[in-house]
Amino acid sequence: MLDWTEILLRLGVATLAGCLIGLNRDLQGKPIGLKTLGLVGLATAMVVVLADPSPDHGKITDAGSRVIQGILTGIGFLGAGVIVHAQHHFRVRGLTSAACTWFAACVGIVCGVGRWPVVAIALAIAFTLLIAGRRVEHWLHRTLGGSNDPEQQPATASPPDTPPS
Repeated sequence: MLDWTEILLRLGVATLAGCLIGLNRDLQGKPIGLKTLGLVGLATAMVVVLADPSPDHGKITDAGSRVIQGILTGIGFLGAGVIVHAQHHFRVRGLTSAACTWFAACVGIVCGVGRWPVVAIALAIAFTLLIAGRRVEHWLHRTLGGSNDPEQQPATASPPDTPPS
């Protein structure tokens, strides 16, 4: 059984990590933010700690494995809620926010298991992508001859056929 400090550490780090991911989304003016992703991180870590309270870092029981599978399946519905298909321009928006929702859940799971090196490395890579990714993407588009603004590219979906007049 875990002691109070280990539980506080696992739940606290999961919540803080989710909040930081959400803060990035918030600062970008996206439809999901600090509170939502903080709660995703906290909730997933809490359920993993509840289902798999082993202090043995990294060893997941069968019950813990089933809970993790359920979380990863269910979190897709929350992520799908932030994806919006903009009818006007035939564009899909919110994919990065949906991916951040799924990532916050995964960070919560890893915190719940207590695999701190995985948490630290994953967060470092994710924040590098979230902070520098847009600039690198724009630079690559300019360098490789793509559009100046990758967000202005039309989606591959074609507009609905118009009836003959």
